[in-house]
Amino acid sequence: MDSVNRSPAARFFNSFWLKWSLLGVAVLITGYLSVLMYANGEYTFAILALVIIGTGIYIFANSKTYAWRYVYPGLAGIGLFILFPLIYTIGIGFTNYSNTNQLTFERAQEVLLDRTYITGQSYSFELYAQQHQWIIALSGAESQKVWVSQPFDLEHPSHVIALHVANALPKQPAVSFRMIIQNRNRIGALKVRLPHGEQLMMSSLRRFSAVQPLYKQVGKAQMLVNQKTSASYLPNYKTGFYQQILADGHWGKEVLSPGFSVNIGWANFTRIVTDRGIRMPFIDIFIWTIIFATLTVVFTVIIGMVLACLVQWEALKGKASYRVLLILPYAVPAFISILIFKGLFNQSFGEINLLLSQVFGLRPEWFSNPHLAKAMVLIVNTWLGYPYMMILCMGLLKAIPDDLYEAAAMDGAGPMQNFFKITVPLLLKPLTPLLIASFAFNFNNFVLIQLLTNGGPDRLGTTTPAGYTDLLVSYTYRIAFEGSGGQNFGLAAAISTLIFVLVGALAIINLKASKLQLD
Repeated sequence: MDSVNRSPAARFFNSFWLKWSLLGVAVLITGYLSVLMYANGEYTFAILALVIIGTGIYIFANSKTYAWRYVYPGLAGIGLFILFPLIYTIGIGFTNYSNTNQLTFERAQEVLLDRTYITGQSYSFELYAQQHQWIIALSGAESQKVWVSQPFDLEHPSHVIALHVANALPKQPAVSFRMIIQNRNRIGALKVRLPHGEQLMMSSLRRFSAVQPLYKQVGKAQMLVNQKTSASYLPNYKTGFYQQILADGHWGKEVLSPGFSVNIGWANFTRIVTDRGIRMPFIDIFIWTIIFATLTVVFTVIIGMVLACLVQWEALKGKASYRVLLILPYAVPAFISILIFKGLFNQSFGEINLLLSQVFGLRPEWFSNPHLAKAMVLIVNTWLGYPYMMILCMGLLKAIPDDLYEAAAMDGAGPMQNFFKITVPLLLKPLTPLLIASFAFNFNNFVLIQLLTNGGPDRLGTTTPAGYTDLLVSYTYRIAFEGSGGQNFGLAAAISTLIFVLVGALAIINLKASKLQLD
C-alpha cells in the first residue's frame, strides 16, 4: 500500500536516481577498463571500448536520442564484430607484425635490457627447507668455502640475501632437483651477496654466478651498447629491429631479437606484386578459388535439381525412403564426412583405390597429383553440398503450377523438354540469391581444405607456403601460422585485404547480374 500511495514526484525522484546511479556505475566501469587497457599498451582496444560504451551511455542517458536505443545494440554489434576486425586487419597489413616483431618498441627494449651475462666465478648451490622457510648454500670448487644464508621466505624474498661463511653445508638433506625445477622462477629472481660484496644470480639449475646486464643504454638516447663486445645498436624503424651501427655510421648486418612492430607502408602489398614467389601462387590460387566455387555451385545445383525432380516423381515408389537416404549427407556433420573421405581416398589403404585396383588395375595418387587432388576436393564438396540444393529445389517444385505441364503435354512436349523449358527456368530465378550465397561460402571454404588436403600437394619454389588445392583463405592462414620463415601476420593481413576487395568486387558483379536476371 505504501508504494501505491506514493506521489508521482516521489516515484519520479526514485526512478531518476536509479537511472543516474546505474549510468554512473557504467561510466566508472568504462573508465576503469579503458585506463587498464591503455596502461597495458592496448591503445586500440581502449579507444574501442571508450567509443562503443561511451556512445551507448550517451544514447541511453539522453531523452533526445530515445529512438536510437532500439537500433544501437545492432549498430554496436556491427561495429564490434564486423567493422573493427576489418579495419584492424587492414591496419596490420601496413605493419611488419610477425612472430619476430610482435612487441612494441618499449617492450622490446625492456626485454633486451633485462638480458645478462656471466662476468665472474660461478658457484654450485643447494636449497634446504626449514619449516616454512628456505636456506640457500653456495660452495666454490676452487676455494672449498661454503656460504649459507639465514632462513628466508621464497615467496617474498628480500631484495638481496646476504650470505655468511660457514664451516660446512647444513646437515639436513637438500631439496630434490625436481623441487628446484618447480621453483626455478622464484629462485631465478633471487639475488645473493657474498661477504666481500659480490652479487650473484642464478645462471643454471645448479649454479649461481656473478652476472651483469648484457646491454647498457647510453644516456637518454635509444642506443644500446653490448658490454661484452662493445658493439653499438640503434633501432632501425624501417625493419623493426635493433641493428648494429658501424663506426662510419652505416648499418651493420647484426640485428637483435626480439624486434618491434613498425609501420612499413605499402611494403607488404608491393611484395605481393613484385615477389614472384608470392605473385605467381597468389594468381594461381585466386583462379583456382573462383573455379572451385563456381564448379561446386554448378555441380550441386545440377545434382540437387535432378534428384529433387526424381523424388517428386509421382510414379516413383518408396519416395520417402529415397528422400531420407539422399538427405543423410546433410545430416552428418561436415568435418566427420571430410575425415571419412580422407580415409576413403587414401592412396595405399583407402577403399576407393582398393576397388579401382581390383576392377581397373589403377591406384590414383589423390593426394600427390595436383589435378587429382583438385578433382577429389570437388567430389567431396559436391557430396557435402547437393542435399542442400535438393531440399531447396523440392520446395520450389511444389510452387510450379501443374497446369504448365498439362499444357505442355497437350503440345506434345516430353519429360526432357518439360525439364529444360519449364522446370529449370522457374527454379533458377528464385535460386539465384541462394546460388550467390553458396558461391561466397565456397569461396572461403576453409574447413574442407584444411581437413582434407591441408592445401597439398605443396608448390615448389614459392616464398611462402602454398599448395595446389589451397584456396585464398587457407593460403592466407598458412602464411600467418605455418610459414617456414616465421609467422608473418602483416603479409597475411595484406593478402586478406586484397581478398576482401576481390570478394567485394565479385559480390557487386553477382548482385548486378542477378538484378538484371530478376528484372
